[in-house]
Amino acid sequence: MGRDLDKERFTEAEYLHFGERIQEQLAVLRELLDAPGFGQGATTIGAELELFLVDERGRPLPRNSQVRDALDDPRVVLELGRFNIEVNLTPIPLAGRPFEVLSGEVQEAITKVDAAVEGGGALPIGILPTLDAEDFTLGAMTDQNRYRAMSRGIRRLRLEPFLVKIEDLELAVEDVILESANTSWQVHIRTPPERFARLFNAAQIAIGPVLATCGNSPFFLGRRLWEETRIALMEEAVDDRDIERRYRREGRVAFGSDWVREGAYELFERYVRDYDPVVPNLSEDAERHEVPELRLHQGTVWQWNRPVYDPADGGHLRIEMRALPAGPSCVDMAANTAFLLGLTLSQGERDLTGYRFAQAYQNFYRAARDGLDAKLSWPGREGEFVAAELVLSLLPEAREGLLAAGVTPSDADRALGVIAQRTRTRRTGSAWQREALERFGGDRERLVRRYRELALSGTPVHLWE
Repeated sequence: MGRDLDKERFTEAEYLHFGERIQEQLAVLRELLDAPGFGQGATTIGAELELFLVDERGRPLPRNSQVRDALDDPRVVLELGRFNIEVNLTPIPLAGRPFEVLSGEVQEAITKVDAAVEGGGALPIGILPTLDAEDFTLGAMTDQNRYRAMSRGIRRLRLEPFLVKIEDLELAVEDVILESANTSWQVHIRTPPERFARLFNAAQIAIGPVLATCGNSPFFLGRRLWEETRIALMEEAVDDRDIERRYRREGRVAFGSDWVREGAYELFERYVRDYDPVVPNLSEDAERHEVPELRLHQGTVWQWNRPVYDPADGGHLRIEMRALPAGPSCVDMAANTAFLLGLTLSQGERDLTGYRFAQAYQNFYRAARDGLDAKLSWPGREGEFVAAELVLSLLPEAREGLLAAGVTPSDADRALGVIAQRTRTRRTGSAWQREALERFGGDRERLVRRYRELALSGTPVHLWE
């Protein structure tokens, strides 16, 4: 979904032809993944940062096209909402000092985008606290064919309104525009096919405790909801299951329902089998190995951890980790990345398929709802643990995973030290937002303005006043 389309409307014949294409390309992908030497190479990481644009008051500012044009930076692309923009960061080797490099580029990118916003600025935050219901009109959608086509495609499948129910919040909307309320920090790690299953399963178990200490989305439409409300909101904002699709266990945004046992192919196969196409754009001049329709279809299934096939440079696989929120600062996002990757790498040395998947599933949603107070379980340990205690006990394992991958000890220690201090002081982005809103007498605009100042400073959130 990263490129625009030539049109926004498709015929039923095109949907049918697209479905045939993705079935054919699934077989091609299997051949590619099974080819000797496919995807070998140094481990690299990358990230995508979604930002909110705000005016001088701290309200959402629908000017992403103008900001993108002013920046003229190939890293910057438009997101679904006109008050959202995305920066695709430069892939880098995992060995060495990746988190220092990553933090530096994030700081540079946020500062650059912020300076390009006339009459306002930019900030990394999971859900903007000043969003109100009137911000989610059809006019709020970015003026690109790909987003209009996606909206039409999902509404073609779901004839009922989209229903959002989170704690005491209930609302029904007719379009997918609510997805624009969520901005994330998406991390990629390259992996050879033979390691994919173990690393993917490890990412599924790691994300629970990591998310517990990364919460940065406590508010939506003026209500205090989950520590990471973005998780619940995104799952319901684009759920295509209407009365004709109740048979399907999961929506288009989901955690998953079982461990991966063979490799990346089984996930691609599941996406083709279980999910109807929503954007049936047909490519006529692509090379066989590019499998463009399959990649486009996979881009419309937003599992919190999902596989990515990239045909560039002979082709390779990545695991895309989509559950972390944007923000609060460049240092926090680099630290969150270090903890998630380190814990994934360390757990990737184990066979997790004997551990009940339901417990990994439960960990994820408990962490999103309750943050550091969540009760979590862990493979090989009896009983349940308060998330804050579990996080601190897992940091040495995360460090071992990073060092084994070639990360320098000082870079690993600096990044994981931020996680340790944030957890000990219980100063997540969500905690800061709740306390600041109370201190400012419920003034959401003042909260956003102060948050932006501190986020741009590059100071980690546990040191914010």
